[in-house]
Amino acid sequence: MATSTRVIPDPYDRPTLTVEEAGELLGISRNSAYQAVKTGEIPVLRVGKRLLVPTARLRVLLGLDGPAAA
Repeated sequence: MATSTRVIPDPYDRPTLTVEEAGELLGISRNSAYQAVKTGEIPVLRVGKRLLVPTARLRVLLGLDGPAAA
């Protein structure tokens, strides 16, 4: 039986994440991540046809950076 060894990207190492990576980081499904994007709960940048989650805004949203972290 093979186990998944996928590493969740560190939001401090990259300026953006894919919606799927952000969902994985948040512990939610791919579908839930896209629904959260649709409702504005997860901030995104549109670059062409791609949706990218800015990690700086995601960290603030999670209370890892900014005034909420203090």
